[in-house]
Amino acid sequence: MFSERVFFSFIELADSGRHREYNEWHQLDHRPENLALPGVAWGDRWARPADYAALGQAPAADLAGTDYVAMYWFRPPYEESIAAWTKLGEDSFQWGRGPILPGVHRPLLAFCTPVKGYVAPRIRVSADAIPFRPNRGLHITVSHYPRSHDAATHEQFRWQDEVRIPNLLTCPGVAGAWTFSLHRLQNHPTLPLGGGTRDYPPGSLRIRLLYLDADPIEVTEHITATETQWDAAGSGAPCPAAEELLLSGPLRTIIPWQDW
Repeated sequence: MFSERVFFSFIELADSGRHREYNEWHQLDHRPENLALPGVAWGDRWARPADYAALGQAPAADLAGTDYVAMYWFRPPYEESIAAWTKLGEDSFQWGRGPILPGVHRPLLAFCTPVKGYVAPRIRVSADAIPFRPNRGLHITVSHYPRSHDAATHEQFRWQDEVRIPNLLTCPGVAGAWTFSLHRLQNHPTLPLGGGTRDYPPGSLRIRLLYLDADPIEVTEHITATETQWDAAGSGAPCPAAEELLLSGPLRTIIPWQDW
């Protein structure tokens, strides 16, 4: 595992007319400055346009309007790397260059611990290399486990690792996967705690990313149909009541200028 700490940012734009402004800021200002930090190993971001949102599920009201997801991987020593990254956010605020921007709502800002990476049998790179491998998008699942360390949660995690994720890796267009557990919500001096309306204790959130190298809509449609078949055949989740689904569905890799 090349990193033991990552950060996720879920973004909703209140004003649909500000997408270009937000993308120009994030892609041409915010992300380059972050990637230049020695403690940042990699950072990427994806969009969730309306046709993508229609294919997924968003039972949690605070994540239902998610328009963008960003992610950063940190290098050790993690506390120092995150401190420098946090300072850049404060410096940017003092420069008048964000992260406070009109109409931007951040329902979930979370530091997570990578749990495990996977690669599809057809892919030659390692799990550690999957985040660096070009992708066309993601299939993301965000789940809440109210009893984060009980037997039912453990059984769900075992099933994900031994059954569901290996099956998903056989789907056309799925190149690899990573799972993450919540370390803590972000408490940034320029932003509200967590950015959202709910407080989650450590370990109570689980994020699963499927890295896609085919059209995310087509892959998602195949995954939805195939999971229905797997569940009907008896290989579904053993303890579904342990998991509260917050968000699931495809995201699209952003192509600068073309997608703005």
